[in-house]
Amino acid sequence: SEFVLQDGSGKSRKMPEEKEGEKMRKCKEEAEQQQKEEEREGLIEFYGSYQELFQFFCSNTTIHGAIRLVCSKKNKMKTAFWSVLFFLTFSLMYWQFGILYREYFSYPVNLNLNLNSDRLAFPAVTLCTLNPYRYSAIRKKLDELDQITHQTLLDLYDYNMSLARSDWSTLSTRKRSSRSLLHHVQRHPLRRQKRDNLVSLPENSPSVDKNDWKIGFVLCSENNDDCFHQAYSSGVDAVREWYSFHYINILAQIPDAKALDESDFENFIYSCRFNEATCDKANYTHFHHPLYGNCYTFNDNRSSLWTSSLPGINNGLSLVVRTEQHDFIPLLSTVTGARVMVHDQNEPAFMDDGGFNVRPGIETSISMRKEMTVRLGGSYSNCTEDGSDVPVQNLYSSRYTEQVCIRSCFQLNMVERCGCAYYFYPLPAGAKYCNYMKHTAWGYCYYKLLVEFKADVLGCFHKCRKPCKMTQYQLSAGYSRWPSAVSEDWVFYMLSQQNKYNITSKRNGVAKVNIFFEEWNYKTNGESPAFTVVTLLSQLGNQWSLWFGSSVLSVMELAELILDFTAITFILAFRWLRSHKRHSPPAPHPSGQDNTALQDETSGLSAPHRFTVEAVVTMLPTYNSLEPRRPSRDSEMGHE
Repeated sequence: SEFVLQDGSGKSRKMPEEKEGEKMRKCKEEAEQQQKEEEREGLIEFYGSYQELFQFFCSNTTIHGAIRLVCSKKNKMKTAFWSVLFFLTFSLMYWQFGILYREYFSYPVNLNLNLNSDRLAFPAVTLCTLNPYRYSAIRKKLDELDQITHQTLLDLYDYNMSLARSDWSTLSTRKRSSRSLLHHVQRHPLRRQKRDNLVSLPENSPSVDKNDWKIGFVLCSENNDDCFHQAYSSGVDAVREWYSFHYINILAQIPDAKALDESDFENFIYSCRFNEATCDKANYTHFHHPLYGNCYTFNDNRSSLWTSSLPGINNGLSLVVRTEQHDFIPLLSTVTGARVMVHDQNEPAFMDDGGFNVRPGIETSISMRKEMTVRLGGSYSNCTEDGSDVPVQNLYSSRYTEQVCIRSCFQLNMVERCGCAYYFYPLPAGAKYCNYMKHTAWGYCYYKLLVEFKADVLGCFHKCRKPCKMTQYQLSAGYSRWPSAVSEDWVFYMLSQQNKYNITSKRNGVAKVNIFFEEWNYKTNGESPAFTVVTLLSQLGNQWSLWFGSSVLSVMELAELILDFTAITFILAFRWLRSHKRHSPPAPHPSGQDNTALQDETSGLSAPHRFTVEAVVTMLPTYNSLEPRRPSRDSEMGHE
């Protein structure tokens, strides 16, 4: 191009070459300065494309192997190999991450075993007579039931229990009203069962092979449209179960349970000592069990608990009990002795579950070891702290245990299904105990429900969860003959003088029980989380270092890459939407007239235009004053 210089007279002349070179140098410097300003790092910087972003990341990251994706880009085979290897390593690492997360969310626990040594509070001890008593409130009905049972045994087995035949004849001539015991017993008689068929044998039936038959009884619904067959291979078990069924009906007819409270502590407990001190009535509570008779719980007063000063047999509870059965029910209780159970305070004594029998004429020494179990709740286990989150009402006046919940669940289902409560369990509010004087078909309903309960159809075993804190006592027993042959005479003499009772059977008359701590050490089984957040992060870091040899900052670089990728995606999407909107055709005017000229005019005014400007560089003359000139007029004269 040729640079010209115009003066005021309109004449032009060529610029000297040195002036032209200086101008070119200044333009070049200004261009370089502008380029430096454009390349200067800003507060927020984004890349122009995905390729530029990925290339920068691979060239500068501290993750091992990423640089090989860029430096070997001229060799396509190496690039493909490192790409496959890089993403394969990434996949293996995240597969290991998945295993770690699955283990973490399974909430595993570690079992911690601690041995503690301290003075121990003595547990509660429940002792039962194993002798269901003929209480005065039900004596007449029990005598009537015995006569019916004796006649039944005579009919089935030709066995006479020394009752006069006239007693049964007198009983059979009574009026069989709907409320008489005989009427209801005859509705549920004992029967012989052969294979799967249940039949009643007539009195003059021929003799049959007893091995081919079973004994049982039938319980039918109120309308007799369905019956439940309860059969036993043992005749002894069948008679006891059948007798217990009618015995429970008799007990349930007593409106006031206090009528059965006939405690006879002195006639059962001959001697009681704890820690070399004598026990008294303030140290025990009494309750009645339908099958185990009178029961006494020692050390049940939580306000003044016994504490063992030392371990050993001389520093525990020592009892001498009477085991001779007097005025008992032979068809209900077939064993002699006593039943003992060790349990924690504020827990009911379930004699069927945790108790064991004490033999008469034997000294039983029971050593205890305390064991506590503490479970983690929440996500780590299905235990409960106090049972408040268990959907079963606690019918017992004690703290929550799993057995308390299971029995409460069965009783509530019994009341809901059968309309009455089972006598062995506490009575819910507003309910009454079952007896066939008022609830004719309760036996059928009970045995059907019991089958569903054992099969967990009722869901009691699923609903009732274990408590998070439990105290158990591991027991071990030793036996020896007591009293010995050389000392039994004076021992029995002193006991008879002390308790004013003549012991008729020395061998089966008394028993001695010693309960003590074996040692002061007690075991605590605790749980702790096996996989915490710190452990998870440590394992994740180990896997990351194994597969990529990097650190936490490398993870931050990867997070930065993801953020930049997201930002670039939004920016490109925004540009595409704006350009698409700019090139979209205008909407037609609602009036329907041709406004093309108006649209063109508006578009020309509002739309931006690109201009190409050619600058003519002129050397202005030197002026002595700074008066402004009129460039438009001079420019016109120059063009002329």
